[in-house]
Amino acid sequence: MYAIRGLRRLQPVAHRMFSKKVEIKTPSEVNIKTPSEVKSYPPTIKVYTRTGDKGTSALFTGERRGKNNAVFDALGTTDELSSMLGLAIAHLESTRASSLIPRLEIIQCLLQDVGSNIATPVDSASQTKLKRTRFDAQSVHCTNLEQWIDEMSEGLPVHRSFILPSGGLAASTLHVARTICRRSERLLVPLMSDIDKETFMFINRLSDFLFVAARWTAMQQQVTEKIYVHQQGRVTEFDK
Repeated sequence: MYAIRGLRRLQPVAHRMFSKKVEIKTPSEVNIKTPSEVKSYPPTIKVYTRTGDKGTSALFTGERRGKNNAVFDALGTTDELSSMLGLAIAHLESTRASSLIPRLEIIQCLLQDVGSNIATPVDSASQTKLKRTRFDAQSVHCTNLEQWIDEMSEGLPVHRSFILPSGGLAASTLHVARTICRRSERLLVPLMSDIDKETFMFINRLSDFLFVAARWTAMQQQVTEKIYVHQQGRVTEFDK
């Protein structure tokens, strides 16, 4: 989600990746053309448009709202979350936990679709645009996250105490992503009447996934997690 002002051109793409009839492909498996194979932008097309210089930006519906509007708060936070996942991916490369990367890439694509849905308020969009930005029409994204959570939970040390964000660089980055995801969830609450219910459900489940993913990463990389110790020294250790 590079530019909020470009939401008019934002296309929902990841919903097709989880279709029950289509084999899932990660972004790294997609045949991406090299720069020499792609037609260059004409000189007249620029990254900047100047349309937001007066403090407003456009939704997918074409409606312009102030950049401090609740919709753009939510959009900016999903963008921030995707960026943090990108950082987590960079920290996971060439590590024992690198098998997590394809799933994080899929989630980044789904966050683009979440952005499309947020940028198309139900009360101001045409049926065509609502259909175009419908999120998780087949109700599979939360199910997939839950399956991934269950898979990664196997073998994790049972925790009977609060776990501090820790576990190494990659795991700690995933914990930061988890907190951003929670903020995204809070910002979506005022918009729930304008977004698909599956959008909110996905963000809610995603924070659970990121918590387990951080713990799983720490275990794969053989880094001990830190746990909460009360100021008076009380602590409950992990089950052996």
